[in-house]
Amino acid sequence: MVFKRMLGAFGVGAPSVDTVLSSPRIKPGGQLAGQVRLKGGDFDAEIEHITLGLVARVEIEHGDGEHGGLGEFSRVQVSGPFTLREGENRTLDFQIPVPWETPISEIDGQHLSGMALGVRTELAIAKAVDKGDLDMIAVEPLPSQLRILQALLRLGFHFKSADLEAGHLYGVHQDLPFYQEIEFYPPAQHAGVLGEVELTFVASPAGLEVILEADKRAGRYSGDAIGRFHVSHDDALHTDWSSELDRWLTGLAQHGGHGPGPHGGYGPGPHGGYGPGSHGGYGPGSHGHMEHHEGYGHHDDHRRGGGPGWGTVAAAGAAGLVGGFVAAEVAEEIFEGDEEEGGDW
Repeated sequence: MVFKRMLGAFGVGAPSVDTVLSSPRIKPGGQLAGQVRLKGGDFDAEIEHITLGLVARVEIEHGDGEHGGLGEFSRVQVSGPFTLREGENRTLDFQIPVPWETPISEIDGQHLSGMALGVRTELAIAKAVDKGDLDMIAVEPLPSQLRILQALLRLGFHFKSADLEAGHLYGVHQDLPFYQEIEFYPPAQHAGVLGEVELTFVASPAGLEVILEADKRAGRYSGDAIGRFHVSHDDALHTDWSSELDRWLTGLAQHGGHGPGPHGGYGPGPHGGYGPGSHGGYGPGSHGHMEHHEGYGHHDDHRRGGGPGWGTVAAAGAAGLVGGFVAAEVAEEIFEGDEEEGGDW
């Protein structure tokens, strides 16, 4: 384990720690369970705390470019102070609540290229803190999310890549300081009109906020078309997503969307999104109708600034461990060797 290699920071003969997960596969809103196993070293050690954190590789916009970093987005203390005796073996059980907004990293057993998530073990001894032990985890989609993803595949979309962007989406409640973008190549019948299509989920116990961003390359309204809707988890399971998504995409290709809003232009809709008025379009609503908010404009129109504490470390993030971030090249070294075998999706 990487952590054991790094324990030299505590000196020769220091304790060793291994984190064992009951299952490396989880779903948003679930629990990640396992054990932290400690073995005492050549001397008694005063453990101050053992903390587990969920971490992910995130892209942070800075200036004209982006920097990758490793950010912690959930944190649970497994143990407070205790003495680990010389040579003692001790096991600590844990359960970490997985945030509903946790990004997806695996679909049908296939890893999403570009995604890296893990659980990191932090051990504090005598004011020194080591954040070395990091175990890869796979986050599978909720059944409601899977239905939408499967519909895109049935329509002929092909997965391109996925990443996490630091920041918040405009008009969408987020608890985490980043959001996931899953990018698809369009099917052949839309390839001449549409470029990549990006899908974002923001999940909560009540349901899903779903944002679709299509790169529209032809027609009267060229640019990025934004489709946004909210649906309960139960309604998502009973919606014909193939038909609804195909109708939205066909509308973009044939008519440039459903035309301007009530004031003759595209702009912020009634729910904080971009699009026509409250009676236009798609997306399962509370009464089984489809609500839709759609717009054309700059790629970043549906976003607003960086999340709390994340954007401020963007510049320094490329230099090493800063404000919870590890530079991308260091993050890859930490994750290297921990990824399970299997192709990307």
